[in-house]
Amino acid sequence: MLVGSDVAGFDYKEVLLADLREDPRVSAVEDLGVTAEDLESESYGEVAIRAAEAIRDGRADRAILVCGTGIGVAIAANKVSGIRATVAHDSFSVERSVLSNDCQVLTFGQRVVGLQLARRLAKEWLGYEFDPASPSQEKVEVISAYEGC
Repeated sequence: MLVGSDVAGFDYKEVLLADLREDPRVSAVEDLGVTAEDLESESYGEVAIRAAEAIRDGRADRAILVCGTGIGVAIAANKVSGIRATVAHDSFSVERSVLSNDCQVLTFGQRVVGLQLARRLAKEWLGYEFDPASPSQEKVEVISAYEGC
C-alpha cells in the first residue's frame, strides 16, 4: 500500500498512514511524501504519478493519495496507463470504485472531506476486492483496451 500527498494533503496523509500501519489487512505501507521537513518538495502530480507507476509496475497494489481536493492527484494518477483512480466523498462511491471499476487508487481532498470521514472511507475501501467474474469486468476491459493495456 502506498500513501502520498502534497502540502495541501499532508496532515491527512500522516493520519491515514498511521491507520494503515495499524490495519492487519495491510502487509506493508510506503510513505511517498511529502515530508514534514520539506512540505513544498513536490507537487501533487509528482507524488501521484510516482504512486501510479509503482502500481503499474507491480511494486504495489493500491494507493491512497491526498491533496487539497483529491481531484489533482486523481487526474495525475489516471494519466498513467492501466491506472484507475478516483476521488470519493461517500461510502457508496468508495464501494463502487472497487466493485464496479477496479480502482487501485483512492484520493481525498483535505479541504473538502472531514478527517474522520476520510479515515472511515479508507478503511472501507480496503475491504473491497474486484471480482473479475462480475459483469463489471467487461466494462473495465473496455477502458484497458483503449489504453492498450
